Amino acid sequence: MLELVILYFLTKEIRQIANRKGVKVFRWQFYTVVAWFFAELLGIIVALNFFTKDNLVSLFLVGLAFAITSYFLIKARLNSLPDRDGLDDDIDHIGHKY
Repeated sequence: MLELVILYFLTKEIRQIANRKGVKVFRWQFYTVVAWFFAELLGIIVALNFFTKDNLVSLFLVGLAFAITSYFLIKARLNSLPDRDGLDDDIDHIGHKY
């Protein structure tokens, strides 16, 4: 349950960044949620190779670490896109002397 609350606030931050970048907000929020759950499942599978099934805390912590890493990867990719505000500056100043 706590994980869903954390994911809600993280997608809210992704929404703010996507708005600033001028890209489709829902698409990036969807990417965040899908990457979160896929990476968490992948982390649990990887952790099963190192821990036993009885060690649930370690399995979930590794899964959570993978999920958080996926969020930071999505955020880094989104931050690498150009801002929406800077795209039209050159067109507005064609023919003007500085």
